[in-house]
Amino acid sequence: MTVGYDPRIHHRRSIRLAGYDYSQVGAYFVTICTHNRALSLQAGPVREVVRLAWCGLSARFPVVTLDEFVIMPNHVHAIIILADAAGAPLDRGAASGAPTGMRGRTATLGDVVRAFKSTSAIEANKILGQSNRPFWQRNYYEHIIRDEEELSVLRRYIRDNPGNWPDDPDNPSNM
Repeated sequence: MTVGYDPRIHHRRSIRLAGYDYSQVGAYFVTICTHNRALSLQAGPVREVVRLAWCGLSARFPVVTLDEFVIMPNHVHAIIILADAAGAPLDRGAASGAPTGMRGRTATLGDVVRAFKSTSAIEANKILGQSNRPFWQRNYYEHIIRDEEELSVLRRYIRDNPGNWPDDPDNPSNM
């Protein structure tokens, strides 16, 4: 017997900070994992299309500044900075407009991540010879960066992450 939609059991709980406006000027740490944590990002051509998709974000979203970024075998870590329309990042007291990038409407962190995941998945799936299959895991992890000290710590974490892969629990040699 097939059960219809029941909101008591068929729901997705948001992992976003309740009430937070993700179009707000600021810096965000993001982790995006491959579907089922597959080691899809080990192949050079796949890594390259993912890198190119990342690099293309600031052209698509003029208010986005791309900061640290690393491609691991089954995930990426990045820092995305949303600026105001005048290009001023991390100035939460500014009275200027919200970030824009999609036909003049406010661009959110979710818009930026969605564009990255979509463009990179299409190209990666072409390389891998698979279509209509997920490349990225649903959703993503994000952390709102509160100050320059935290930004510095997270930049170092991203730069050091490849050296930590041998101890990563998702590394197949550790399973």
